[in-house]
Amino acid sequence: MKAKEIRNLSAEQIKAKVSDTREELMKLRFQQVTGQLTDTSRLRTLRRDIARMETILAQTEKAAQ
Repeated sequence: MKAKEIRNLSAEQIKAKVSDTREELMKLRFQQVTGQLTDTSRLRTLRRDIARMETILAQTEKAAQ
């Protein structure tokens, strides 16, 4: 997800996206452990998306104060 797309979301929507992305990451980690995961680059992408969303969320909360 691009930073521009994330900035257009509300804080609640970003929190929901972070939660959903964390769940997906957890499922992919289980697949990796069991040897079922073929696209390992997806793990890296999800970790970066989570970090990007949390950073933008922190910036918007700081700007609101």
